[in-house]
Amino acid sequence: MVAGSGPADSVSLDAPHGLPGHLVGFVEALRARGIPVGPSETVDAGRVMTVLDLLDREVLREGLACALLRRTTHRATFDGLFDLWFPVAVGQRGVAADEVAIPHTPAGEVDIPALRDMLAELLALDDPGRRLEQLAGQLVEQLGQYQSARGPSFSAYQALKEVQPQTLLAKILAGLAVGPDTSAFDAEVARRAARQRIDGFRAAVEAETRRRVAERIGRERVASYGVARQAEDVDFLRASERELAELRRSSQRLARILASRLAVRRKHARRGEIDLRRTLRKSMSTGGVPIDLVNRKPHPGRPELVLLCDVSGSVAGFSNFTLLLVSALREQFSRVRIFAFVDNTDEVTRFFDPSTQLDEAMAKIFTESDVVGFDGHSDYGGALTAFAREFPDAVTSRSSLLILGDARTNYRDPQLDTLRALVGVAKHAHWLNPEPRTQWGSGDSAADRYREVIDMYECRSARQLTDVVSRLLPV
Repeated sequence: MVAGSGPADSVSLDAPHGLPGHLVGFVEALRARGIPVGPSETVDAGRVMTVLDLLDREVLREGLACALLRRTTHRATFDGLFDLWFPVAVGQRGVAADEVAIPHTPAGEVDIPALRDMLAELLALDDPGRRLEQLAGQLVEQLGQYQSARGPSFSAYQALKEVQPQTLLAKILAGLAVGPDTSAFDAEVARRAARQRIDGFRAAVEAETRRRVAERIGRERVASYGVARQAEDVDFLRASERELAELRRSSQRLARILASRLAVRRKHARRGEIDLRRTLRKSMSTGGVPIDLVNRKPHPGRPELVLLCDVSGSVAGFSNFTLLLVSALREQFSRVRIFAFVDNTDEVTRFFDPSTQLDEAMAKIFTESDVVGFDGHSDYGGALTAFAREFPDAVTSRSSLLILGDARTNYRDPQLDTLRALVGVAKHAHWLNPEPRTQWGSGDSAADRYREVIDMYECRSARQLTDVVSRLLPV
């Protein structure tokens, strides 16, 4: 099968229940990656496939995306899984006579300089289209193979190692007619366009690699590590800068979700608990059957939130996102006080307001507050002691105390008695830990000792954090 063959041909090779079964498998893969797809969307997708030209892969991609996706943030994950479930080809790609082919030396080896020149010429074209895709396929086939412990496999790094497309910028700009007489603005536009084309070619090579590897070890396994996760499912402690930026962009949406959940809880809380004595008394008029329930009049308090947050580098991604989320929820509470620490504690509430960006607020924490005391290494015991000493009125009987951090003390005294005193005063006290539960207590972690004093919850991703916070925040 060559590039351009329809996806219906490729799925018929391994789908035991035909195209409908293959679609259901694709939907299950979307759900496994955090994309909510229900039965109605699945039925819609099936109907879409009955009216589309299945030999046109891009039309099929867009049709299924319209039927299955609810948010634009799901698109990157959808595209990665679509490429695995509806591959552009099966096996090695064929090369037609009128298509580009990788140049070889008389000895039969790949001519790397000539290949680099060919790639630069294609990337300088306005619409290289299928030829660039064909070149990516040949590159993976001829340069990307290697021998793994489980047999022959493919590697995008191996395929791109000698070609180094990122070093072709000057040649591509020359092909785009960027010379000394070009204005600075036009030169910058061309430079960005060239970088985007290079990134696009690298993405094509990576997609081709995933396709070939999936044929050997299974698409489900490749999907588990080769397809981008939803921002809400990214591990805080392993997230890249791009993933953290995506998380920040989604914070307002998550804040709206949390606010709606809190509103529902408040609505139920206003009803009050059942007054059993008055209910039984009223049931006398109905023969002792408690048809009408009588609720006690609720006495809602004014929730106050106190946040004690580790802002050291090891948990920066987790702390930054949580601070951003809580800052967006400030209107839900009568009062919010935010304290940050590394090895000393200081109040930083003044840095978080609607007009201040998170990056600016975090920069002010380290330049204008006293969160670093001695050596700049996390000291939870010292931070707790400083918090209790310098801000004795911060935690009251109306406060909900929320501590954020991994509880790694660098083998210093965790000051459990200080934490116990704070928990005893607070109305509610919870600890959110971004590390896996299996690592609590390992190495210099005092999480296993702290959790004996305070309720501790694993919050490794934004999804976990949202679920936990929606249950813990006071109403």
